[in-house]
Amino acid sequence: MSHFNRQAGKRLTRSLVAAAVGTCLAGIVMAQSTSGSVVGSAKAGTVVTISNDSGFSRTVTVDASGRFSVAQLPIGDYKVEAKGLGSRKVTVTVGSAAGVSFENTLETVTVSGTKLMIDTSSTDVRTVITAKELSRLPLVQSAQAIALLTPGANAGAASYFGGLTSFGGAGVSENAYYVNGYFSGEPLSNLGQFELPYGAIAQQETYTGGYGAKYGRSAGGVISQVGKAGTNKWVYGGQFSLTPAGTRAKAKDSFYPKLALPGDYEYEDKELPGTLYRRNSQNRSESASLSAYVGGPVIQDKLFIFAALEGSSTDSLSVPVNGTAYSTRSSSRDPKAYLKLNWNVSNDHLLEYTYLGERYSSEGTRNAYNFATGVEGAVLSTVPTPVYKNSGYNILKYTGYLTDDLTLSATYGNSRFTNKQVNPSVLPGVPYLSGVTSQNPAIVGSTPIPNIQGAYQGHDGRDNTNGLRADLEWRLNSAHTLSAGIDNIKFVAKNEGDAQVAEYWQYARLGKSGNIDANLGVGNPYSPTNPNGYYVRQLKYFNSTDMSLEQKAWYVEDRWNLSRNFLLSMGLRNDQFTNKNNVGEAYMNAKNQWAPRLGATWDVMGDASLKAFGNAGRYFLALPNNVAIRGASASTYTWQYFTYTGIAANGMPTGLTSVPGIGGAPAPGAVSGNSEYGTPVDVQGFSPKDLKNMYQDEFILGFEKAVSKGWTAGAKFTYRSLKSSVDDFCDRASLAAQAGLTHVKDVAGRHIYKTSDGKQYYVSGCYMFNPGGSNTYSFEQVGGGERLTKKISAAQLGFTEGLKRDYSSIDLFLERNFNNDWGLRVDYTYSKLKGNNEGQVKSEFGQDNISKTQDWDAWQMMEYANGYLFNDRRHQIKVRGSYQFAQDWMITGNARILSGTPVSCLGYYNPDGKIDEGSAAGDPISYGAAYHTCLGKISRPGDVRTPWTYRIDLGLQFRPKALDDKLAVTLNVFNMLNQQRVTQYDVTSETGPYTISNTFMRPMSRQSARSMTLNVSYDY
Repeated sequence: MSHFNRQAGKRLTRSLVAAAVGTCLAGIVMAQSTSGSVVGSAKAGTVVTISNDSGFSRTVTVDASGRFSVAQLPIGDYKVEAKGLGSRKVTVTVGSAAGVSFENTLETVTVSGTKLMIDTSSTDVRTVITAKELSRLPLVQSAQAIALLTPGANAGAASYFGGLTSFGGAGVSENAYYVNGYFSGEPLSNLGQFELPYGAIAQQETYTGGYGAKYGRSAGGVISQVGKAGTNKWVYGGQFSLTPAGTRAKAKDSFYPKLALPGDYEYEDKELPGTLYRRNSQNRSESASLSAYVGGPVIQDKLFIFAALEGSSTDSLSVPVNGTAYSTRSSSRDPKAYLKLNWNVSNDHLLEYTYLGERYSSEGTRNAYNFATGVEGAVLSTVPTPVYKNSGYNILKYTGYLTDDLTLSATYGNSRFTNKQVNPSVLPGVPYLSGVTSQNPAIVGSTPIPNIQGAYQGHDGRDNTNGLRADLEWRLNSAHTLSAGIDNIKFVAKNEGDAQVAEYWQYARLGKSGNIDANLGVGNPYSPTNPNGYYVRQLKYFNSTDMSLEQKAWYVEDRWNLSRNFLLSMGLRNDQFTNKNNVGEAYMNAKNQWAPRLGATWDVMGDASLKAFGNAGRYFLALPNNVAIRGASASTYTWQYFTYTGIAANGMPTGLTSVPGIGGAPAPGAVSGNSEYGTPVDVQGFSPKDLKNMYQDEFILGFEKAVSKGWTAGAKFTYRSLKSSVDDFCDRASLAAQAGLTHVKDVAGRHIYKTSDGKQYYVSGCYMFNPGGSNTYSFEQVGGGERLTKKISAAQLGFTEGLKRDYSSIDLFLERNFNNDWGLRVDYTYSKLKGNNEGQVKSEFGQDNISKTQDWDAWQMMEYANGYLFNDRRHQIKVRGSYQFAQDWMITGNARILSGTPVSCLGYYNPDGKIDEGSAAGDPISYGAAYHTCLGKISRPGDVRTPWTYRIDLGLQFRPKALDDKLAVTLNVFNMLNQQRVTQYDVTSETGPYTISNTFMRPMSRQSARSMTLNVSYDY
C-alpha cells in the first residue's frame, strides 16, 4: 500500500518505481509460487540490503541504469535499506513485485499492497486474498469459498462434486491445486484438494488465466495456498467457530413434480405427482471448529517454526426420501495439522520443510422412520457406511541465491492418501433396494417394502504422489531475465474403485407395452399375469483396480523489457503424460506436447497509473488416474431383468421369471451397455496410439487504471477455445462398419467380427478417442496374429458436429483498497459458454468417470447437444466490502447476484415424436433416457434455465483496541434474506420408454437456508 506524506513529487516517485518494476524485475513467479520480489531505483553503485524479521537478508548493488531487483523472496514484511540514503518498508505478496525508490525523500511505495500503483510487471490474471482480508470477510471457511470471490468464478453443480468451482467455462476437474508450491489436488480424479487449516493461511492466490510457461496442467483455474511461517517474534493464538443448529432456517420441503404430459407418456407411479418427496425442513446440522497455532524462533535469525492444529466437526440429522425406512444421524470429524520449518542456512541458501496432515472420518447411526407421519423410531442395527480418509504431505524447498543475478529453487514433495468406505453392518442375505415406490401394488398394496440394507458397495483405495520441480532464473541484463526448469510428478493408485458387497435390486415399471431395451435384446415384461408392466432388475458392479500416471515437463522463458514501459514474456513448455493400467501397460503415452506462452504488459503513462496487458497461451491437461477404472482395466457392470410374483419381507423379489428377448426370443441373461463383463481389456484397442490429450487455447486483453487515491478500475476480455478433448466411444457397431467388419458372434463377453476375407477380430465395447478428430484404431486378431489397424474420423462415426467449447467473457471491476476505514470491491462478469462438451465430467447428474462420460458414446448422444453448457452463467455481480464504523466495530459484507444456469432434458432418442422409444432406434446405445430429446421433442441445453439467485452475507466484528486488537468476536449471517431458489433440477425424464420418472424436474438443490456463525479468535 502506498503512503505519501506530501502531494508534491507524488507523480515523480510513482514514475521512478514504475520504471524500476518495468526494467528490473526478475521473472515474476506464479501459480505454484510461494514467493515474491522487491524492485527499486537508486543511484548507480548504491549498496541495497533487503531484510525481514526472520534474520534473512540479501545485499545487491544498484546497476548502471539505477535499478535493482531481488527475486524469489519469501512473502512477508521487509526493510529495504540503501546505504547512505535511508530505508523503506515494503510488503512482499506472492507472485507480485514490491517497489521502492531512493531517488527522493518520499516515503515507502509498495506495488503489491496498493491499487494506487498498479503492478505493471504481471501478465497473468489472479486474485490474492491475504490473512488480514480473511479475518474480515464473512466467508465459509474453505478454499472454494475464497476462490468464489474471483471475478467470473462460478459455483459448479450444486448437487455433486462437493461444491467445486468452475473457472472460465472449464469443468470442475480441470483446475490445479497447490499448497506451499506442491500439488495438493485429490490424486485419483482431481476433484477437490487438501486445504490448509484456515488460521494457517497466509495468502490464497486464485489464477484464472495468463500464467507463463513455468506452469500448466490446468484448463480451468489454479488455487494456490501459501501457509504461514515463523519469525523472530513468538506468536500464538487460536479460534473457536460455532454454527448452531438453532440458528439455521428450515429448508423447504420437496415434492414430486406434477407436470402436464403428452398423450403417449405417463408417470411411473400415477399416485405420486404432487405428493411429499422429502421433509427437508426436518434436517438439522450443527458445526464447530477449534484451532490453535504457535510460531517463533528455534534459533534466533536461523531456524523458525510455525505449527497449527485445527479440528472441525459436523453433527447432522438427515431424514429420508419417500421409500426409505430410516433417518440418518451422522458425525464427521476433520482434524488437520500444519508444520512449517524455515532454516536460513546462510543469506544465500534457504531451506523450507512443510508437513500437512488430515484424518477425516464420518460415522453415524440409523433410526427407524415413519414417512407417513414423519416420526423417528428406535435405533437400527444397520449404520451408514463410515468414511475414513487420511492424507499426509512432506514438502522440502531449497532456494539458492547463487549470485546477485542467478537464483535456483527446487521443490520435492510426496504425499499419501487412503480412502476406506466399508460398511460393517451389511446384513447377510438382505438385498439393497431402489425404486421401491415402483413395486407392484397388487403385491405390496399402498405400502412398499423399503430398503433396510446398509450398503451395497465398498471402497478401500490408496494413492501416493512423488514430485520434483526445479527452476533456474538468470537476470542476464536489465533487458532480459531467462528461466528454465523441470516440473515432474508421479501418481500411483492401488485398489481404487468399488466392489459390490450386497445384492442390488431395482424395481421399475414400463409405462407402455413394448421392449425394455431392444438394443440389448431385453423384451416386453407385459403378460396376462403382469398386465401393468412391473419388473425388477439385478445389478452386478465391480471395478476396483490399480493404475499410475506420470507427468513430466520442461520449459524455457524469457522476460524481455523492450523499453522502460513495455515488458514481453515469451515462453515454451513441453509436457509429457504417461498413463498405465493395473498390469503396467501404457494406454496413453503423449510426448512433445508443445505449449507456447506469450504475454505483454504496457505501463502506458510510465507512472504505473494505467496498465494495458494481454496474453495468449496453450494449456494441456492429462488424463487423471480415474480413467483406468471402467476403462483401461477389467470391470463388471451388468443388469439382468425379471418379472416377479412376490416380494419377501426383506424386499427380495420372489417368483422370478426372466424377461424374454425381443419378440418372445429367449431371455438375453445379464447384459451390459458397454460390454463390461469382467473380461481383460485389450489396451492397444482401448486407446488409439495417436490419441491426443485435452488442450485449450486462451487469449486475454485487459487494462487497469488508478482512477483516484485508493481507487482502481479495470476491464478484461477473455476468450478460451477447447481444441482437443478425450472421451470414450461405445458404439461398436458403427466403428466396426467403418473398419469393414461384420458381426459373427459373442463369446464370453467378447465381440467377434470378421473382414471380407474371413479373418476374425475382437471389437471392444468402448474405445478412447478424440471427439472431432481422427484416430487409428487397433483390433486384436482372434487366435493371435497381425492386428488390424484403421484410421477413422469422428465424422465417419456419425458425429456431424465437431468438438466445441468456446468461452468468452468481459470482466469489469471497481475497487477501493481498505485503509483502516472502509474498503469495497465490485465485479461484474458477462460471459457465454457454448458448445457440446462440458469437459471431463457431466454435471447434469454428477457423472465423475473422468473423460468417460456418456457424452460421445454414440452419435445419437450428441445430436442436439450443441448449446449453452452447464457452467454457462450470463451475468455475475459480486460485491464485497468492510466498514470500520466505530473504533472497535466493523461491519462486512459479501453479496452475489447471479443469473441462472442451463437446464437440460434427457430422454429417449425421439426428436420428432415418430420413433418408437421401445425400439433399438429409440435407445441405440442402451443407456435409457440419455439423449437430448425429451418427450418426443428436441431439447437443446440452455433452452430452459434455473432462476436468478441473490445472496447476501453480512458480518459484525468487535475488536477492542483496549486489548491491542488481539481479541476478535465476529457474528456472520449467511444468506441473510433466506432465499432458497432452485440451483439444480433432476433432468432425466424417463425410467423406461414412455414412462416418466416421478422425480423428473424435481429440485435437487436449492440455495442453503440462512445460518449464523459465531467466531471468537485471539492472536498474541
